[in-house]
Amino acid sequence: MHMEFKMEKRTIGRQKEEVRQEDFELAYKFSKILFREMGDMLKALVLFGSTARTGRKEKDIDLLVIVDDVTVRISPELVETYRIITEKAVVEVSERLHITSMKFSSFWEYARAGDPVAVNILREGIPLIDAGFFRPLQALLFDGRIRPSPESVWTYFARSPRALFSARRHVLGAVLDLYWAVVDSAHASLMMLNVTPPSPDHVAELLDKMLVARGLLKPHHVETMKKFYDLQKRVVHRELKELKGAEYDELYKEAAAFVDDMKRFVESREFASDGKKHPSARKAP
Repeated sequence: MHMEFKMEKRTIGRQKEEVRQEDFELAYKFSKILFREMGDMLKALVLFGSTARTGRKEKDIDLLVIVDDVTVRISPELVETYRIITEKAVVEVSERLHITSMKFSSFWEYARAGDPVAVNILREGIPLIDAGFFRPLQALLFDGRIRPSPESVWTYFARSPRALFSARRHVLGAVLDLYWAVVDSAHASLMMLNVTPPSPDHVAELLDKMLVARGLLKPHHVETMKKFYDLQKRVVHRELKELKGAEYDELYKEAAAFVDDMKRFVESREFASDGKKHPSARKAP
């Protein structure tokens, strides 16, 4: 007995119609080249990122290449060959292509644990090549059957304190950048008088002796130099452990004003080979 029934095709995830045709064609051309060179070693090639999400014209076309490390041993020689193949393919197709590579076992582990990166790729990705696992994983995700594991929750949470600490260190690192901006501009000013650049701990002293005493700079320039020298010592010796954003903003303004004054001084004179005051020198900024 022959029974007739209607099968309705299920649509999972985003479709190629949601992507700009030019972007899709470039990605597809790249996928054909890569498949021709790599064959079954290529488990999936996925278009993702802002291109897949919105279809808007972006500078980069993001592609994820998932390679088989389950049935193939990934040797250094194979990695180098893969790198050469992908780089040549990008040059041949378009410099707009941005390639991210991942091992099959790693992607599977991330997806199984509900890792945010893998989940986002599954949610937004459009597979151009699929060995039969990417669309099923997408179906599991959209059915609510891929959920974060307790391990992945704590793995991601553990990154937060480190990120906060890193942010704090970046602010202190920016203070050191301000210090070097002050030191370098002060060195340049002294060099205009044919003075050999001194070590940073003697810059303030020489500014006072060679520039302030001659009326070429103001006393507050020496104070700024001393301030930033002391500040960098506190940062380097970890005596200063934290700096508020407003405090950094004030330091930036002071350093920028110092650098501007040094620039005006340097531009106001010609290089003095004898270290004496040049007739064209102007008074302190």
